[in-house]
Amino acid sequence: MVRYAKLEYDIEVPEDITVEVTNNSSIEIRGPLGKIARDFKHTRIHIQNVDNVIKLSTQFPRRNEKALIGTVRAHITNAISGVKYGYRYYLKIVFSHFPIRVNPEGNKVKIENLYGGRKPKFAQVVDGVKVKVDGDDVIVEGIDKEAVGQTAANIQELTRQRGKRRQSPKTFMDGLFIFNKEFMNAPSEEA
Repeated sequence: MVRYAKLEYDIEVPEDITVEVTNNSSIEIRGPLGKIARDFKHTRIHIQNVDNVIKLSTQFPRRNEKALIGTVRAHITNAISGVKYGYRYYLKIVFSHFPIRVNPEGNKVKIENLYGGRKPKFAQVVDGVKVKVDGDDVIVEGIDKEAVGQTAANIQELTRQRGKRRQSPKTFMDGLFIFNKEFMNAPSEEA
């Protein structure tokens, strides 16, 4: 059995992004679209910014630390992409008989006439996320991938079929469904 004394990963930071690391565990990433701050104190992974390269390291890694270092790396790369390009999720409004009405209202999304119901339903919008309706599409935008994904999931889960409707999804197909994910400002192809 081979035990590694130290496990390290490096993340290259683009020129227009600034990274600030505090206490070897908290990170703040600033870019053209805004800033994202994350705290990784609970992970026991050391984070350093050396010459615009983020270095992640852990001493004597076990299975848990190996998994966590990959997770922290993914969170940081998602944050870098978010402050540079932003994230956009599309949801499609689908109904067969009763037209569904979707209205963003502050930090909630109001969904009316779902399955012909009289009572409106409200989905929570996470801070820093914008929701807009364009015809049959609901567009969820923001710089934090987790917040955008959670808001889209809140909307989709609110319209999920329950009870007798769940048994026959072909008959009751009403709801809002995620159908596309993309960057807000798509990265250009560099040669």
